[in-house]
Amino acid sequence: MRKFLLALAILACSAWAANLKLYMKDGSYHIVREYQVQPDRVHFYSVERSGWEDVPLDLVDLKRTESEAAERKAKLEEDSKVMAQEEKAERDLEKEKRRIPQDPGAYWLLGNEVQVMKLAESTVHTAKGRAILKRLSPIPMITGKATLEIGGAHSLNVFTDPEQEFYLQLSEPERFGIAKLTTKGAVRIVENLTTLPVVNEIVEEPTMVEILKKELDGGLYKIWPKEKLEPGEYAVVEYTESKLNIQIWDFAIKAK
Repeated sequence: MRKFLLALAILACSAWAANLKLYMKDGSYHIVREYQVQPDRVHFYSVERSGWEDVPLDLVDLKRTESEAAERKAKLEEDSKVMAQEEKAERDLEKEKRRIPQDPGAYWLLGNEVQVMKLAESTVHTAKGRAILKRLSPIPMITGKATLEIGGAHSLNVFTDPEQEFYLQLSEPERFGIAKLTTKGAVRIVENLTTLPVVNEIVEEPTMVEILKKELDGGLYKIWPKEKLEPGEYAVVEYTESKLNIQIWDFAIKAK
């Protein structure tokens, strides 16, 4: 359908551009389909009167006529080029969307092959020890300060591209992005947690990287860092603030 509309638009533009203004030196003009310059006259087809006519050459402003005709031709070619580029971009987008599975999760492309990122298991570390965090479980009782951590000092998902792109298929409308992790011994800290007294609410403090994003479809996003990532540990995260139901897909950037 899109291809048909594009062809129709180009055809309409071509028909529009086919009609020219044959300017006279007194400022008037004839709307013509085409014209031929002869030794002493200009032979033209009048759109208004649907027939061939002649006008003395010395009455015709050929310079203005040819200049405007060239401008209109260039505009038509540019519009056709833009429409063709838009159609290609739409085809590429549809192809890109079809590559990504509909299952919620994080993905990346290795050439044309989709790679699935493994969801990391996180733990809450308090002064009293660690507790495994289950997604959508009730908020654990955290006194004072704590950290949300994942195991291992380094991610097994290593990229050398500091502008690595990721795809995120959301299960429900939530916030998401790329977080900078801090290595501490044998674990990586995803965010700091603070419990507010009295209300017993948890304040989450991840270190988020500024990203660019593009919605490919309802719930499907492509994300990438706005600036090149420095070598280190990171994670694609999906979360709801103050709910402690964060999902984490960890990765590392390594210098080439």
